[in-house]
Amino acid sequence: MREETAYESADVDAGVREGRTHRVAVLVLEGVLPLDLGIPAQVFTAVPGSPYELTLCGRSAGPVPTAAGFDVTVAAGLEAVLGADTVVVPGYTPHERPLPTVVLDALADAHRRGRRLVSVCTGAFALAAAGVLDGCAATTHWLYADDLAVRHPRVRVDPKVLYVDEGRVLTSAGVAAGIDLCLHLVRRDLGAATANEVARTLVAAPHRDGGQAQYIRHPLAGAADPATLAPTRTWALDRLHEPLTVRQLAAHAHMAPRTFARRFVAETGTTPLRWLLAARLDRARELLESTGLAVDQVAERCGLGSPSNLRLHFRRVLGTSPTAYRATFASPEPPGDAAPSGRRG
Repeated sequence: MREETAYESADVDAGVREGRTHRVAVLVLEGVLPLDLGIPAQVFTAVPGSPYELTLCGRSAGPVPTAAGFDVTVAAGLEAVLGADTVVVPGYTPHERPLPTVVLDALADAHRRGRRLVSVCTGAFALAAAGVLDGCAATTHWLYADDLAVRHPRVRVDPKVLYVDEGRVLTSAGVAAGIDLCLHLVRRDLGAATANEVARTLVAAPHRDGGQAQYIRHPLAGAADPATLAPTRTWALDRLHEPLTVRQLAAHAHMAPRTFARRFVAETGTTPLRWLLAARLDRARELLESTGLAVDQVAERCGLGSPSNLRLHFRRVLGTSPTAYRATFASPEPPGDAAPSGRRG
């Protein structure tokens, strides 16, 4: 499991893959945080082919005051929430205020109808107040995670991760984590290649290292210790096909293995081996989508060794098999290496 995410689901929206327009309603609440609002709008409208139809909505159509002092005009009222395939609730302030009953009822109704509900930052408080998060794992900005847990004890709050995927309910941490979550949704719906293309368009990382823990404990590197392990991570990404060890990574960083491991966790929020596994699975997904390589070749190129090892980690992390993943996301005519006949998944 990726350390910066939790409970990643293999659930995807088949309608998006098959060309059906996927309706996304962004619920703009009074006091909305402008950056949180802009994230889903920017990510979903950047997807090639425009498979997402985005609507800004509120309690009613018209101007909605933001936390920055200017208004945002929304085109629709709560009917857009009920008609959407995915509903996104950006963060708002003050997060502890009671929300109108009609807003909470609309969110609860969308949940009952099986719609996908997503929050950015303090938007999780709206989902929790509507009962959508009852019994679920969830996250929000680390500053407000304790408050969410106290106010909504039926929610299993995880303050460490960047986002949580519970299938039809997804929550993210503060601001920039909304980018991670929205890219994750694109990856779920349309595959890693499309998500990576959107990330390049936005000049964003397809995956960020670590979780919120790195920001809680070490918001900035100290002046006396400016070194970063980013060059070593880049070096490792170019050698995923090799049997890398912590000792090798530490040697590249010119550190003792124990010192390197401590620094790696402090800087990324995850261990070196978990980070390597996540990177190798990402590479495997890209190869399955974009090439015709046999599963044993994919396992070798991404450094997971054997097909059985690749299948084990795919099933554990993604809830599916390499063959099923390829059938879902692969291009009709893979542009890369051709697979030999008789390939096995």
